[in-house]
Amino acid sequence: MREPSSPFLFVPNLLLLELPGRGCYYYQEVMDRNESDQLYAMRHSLAHILASAVQHLWPEAKFGVGPVVDDGFYYDIDLGGAKLSEDDFGRIEAEITKIIKADEPFERFEMPIQKAIDWAKQYQQPYKLELLNDLKRAGTTAAKDLDANELGLKANGASKVANVSFYRNGDFTDLCRGPHVASTGKVGAFKLMRISGAYWRGNEKNPMMQRIYGVAFASEKELTKHLAELEDAKERDHRKLGQELDLFTFSELVGAGLPLYTPRGTVIIEQLKGALNEIARRYDMLPVSIPHLAKIELYETSGHAAKFADELFRVKSHYNQEFILKPVNCPHHTQIYASRQRSYRDLPLRYIEQTMQYRDEKPGQIGGLQRTRGFTVDDGHTFCRVDQIEQEASMLVEVIREFYQSLGLWGEHWVSLSVRDKSTPEKYIGEPSDWDKAETMLAAVSEKYGLAAKRMEGEAALYGPKLDFMFKDSLGRETQLATVQLDFAMPKRFGLTYTNQDGDEQTPVMIHRAILGSFERFIMLLIEHFAGKFPVWLAPEQIRLLTVNQEAKTVDFAEKIAEEAKRLGLRLTIDNSSESVGKKIRASELMKVPYTVVIGEKEIMKDELMPRIRSDLAVSKEVQSYTVREFLKTVAHEAAGRVTKSSL
Repeated sequence: MREPSSPFLFVPNLLLLELPGRGCYYYQEVMDRNESDQLYAMRHSLAHILASAVQHLWPEAKFGVGPVVDDGFYYDIDLGGAKLSEDDFGRIEAEITKIIKADEPFERFEMPIQKAIDWAKQYQQPYKLELLNDLKRAGTTAAKDLDANELGLKANGASKVANVSFYRNGDFTDLCRGPHVASTGKVGAFKLMRISGAYWRGNEKNPMMQRIYGVAFASEKELTKHLAELEDAKERDHRKLGQELDLFTFSELVGAGLPLYTPRGTVIIEQLKGALNEIARRYDMLPVSIPHLAKIELYETSGHAAKFADELFRVKSHYNQEFILKPVNCPHHTQIYASRQRSYRDLPLRYIEQTMQYRDEKPGQIGGLQRTRGFTVDDGHTFCRVDQIEQEASMLVEVIREFYQSLGLWGEHWVSLSVRDKSTPEKYIGEPSDWDKAETMLAAVSEKYGLAAKRMEGEAALYGPKLDFMFKDSLGRETQLATVQLDFAMPKRFGLTYTNQDGDEQTPVMIHRAILGSFERFIMLLIEHFAGKFPVWLAPEQIRLLTVNQEAKTVDFAEKIAEEAKRLGLRLTIDNSSESVGKKIRASELMKVPYTVVIGEKEIMKDELMPRIRSDLAVSKEVQSYTVREFLKTVAHEAAGRVTKSSL
């Protein structure tokens, strides 16, 4: 802080984390290997310098928290009635640059926690005061309405927190955990990026703060490279391309988080469903169909009513009957299994379904197709014997690998072996011995297929461990798509049985699986990965014919080609507008159509076409002529074979 102006602080030796679904934040002791990294220290120091600069420009600023993030840092700030915008970045960056050029040393010292509390009161920093009081009261900065034990944290008690550390540079002092670089001149290159709103401690009942984001790298060259990648990511943003390519839309009348797919977008969904159904037939997976709602008792039995308590959509009929829009499908599938007596000879039973689920996400978390309230899932549940687990899990990994290889996505992912946190058994259902068995089996599958799965403590599902396949979108956000989950618990909760060879009743194991996860997130990933340039088999429009004039013979020839294309199952449109050929070609390029064909006198006379091949599909730059039939059959073959390059 600039003495004696008001200070800001970080909580020492503690890290801000978000508690999903709770609408609050808690702090936890950190043993982060990144803290020893110089880049981490640079970014941490820049968060400190950002607050220092804001303090210089707005002396009455109240500060929240300012952690390091993947590519930089941010800080949550309350300026009262003053609203920041990106127009203010020039002033703030100039002040930051001034502090950097001064090369002020970072000096560390300590203060007793009670003195720090008095200090926060003196300089009127209510957010810091709240955190410090929590730290003194409970030995943790867990939000006051959460018990530390509920979070799986051990409250140390006030006597355990004797001192807190400070850092000072120039006229500014920061109560901060560190680490920092030696001086302000050693922070590398930075740029402020954007401002967003953020509720204090993630709770919408708390004040809204202004969050300033910045990116930072060790050198100007690295920063420039990162900024170029961000520009590319903007061009690939699925929200932008989804509108430009007419794939999906949202309506205020329908509601936030409820996407509407246009005919062009629905083509992509139907093609993906077709690919999944083809796999299903080859592996004897059995399609089933379930309703979109059920009684609350179904989810109470499964355990999902408690897990999704804050996310359930409740529906009440005219007859005073209450239902829930399904947040998951697995409980319904258990009831299909339970509808008949089963023998060991019947197993495995592989139920699959492509259906919608509903979760009442917080309005502030909804955005594009990344997070929606209604989403279509590629869901499947296998009921099998214990001795069949390895073969079934292995088969699913093979299916996942085949599917992602066909799209060129295999290898652009990592795999999580998500297991329980043994210190919080109350968060899971099922017997510990079953969990041990299931975790060992999935680890063996990972080793068998060379998945190099990272063991992630506490990331398991409610009912069992899982293999999660994690992919990154164009902004570097990780999205879980495919998954294989073992479940010993739910079949027991629903009393599912089968008769073994000796006539005794046994409980089956349930394997939850998804190949592409939710269609919404998968389509988001595809749009951004391909930048809207879908492979021929997925392209909403595979061929566009452009007429050079509107004469009857030209139009008739184009329509005959269109009829043949449709007979072969191809998606073709005709641009017979009065625009120039050049503008028509440009319009086709903007819609990222794989093949564009100009129809004129020469094409009619020779009965030949000279297609323009979209650049990412073309193997050769040489343009060749093909008979109409040869061209259409080749494109149809590419679509059927789901190839990624042109055969022409």
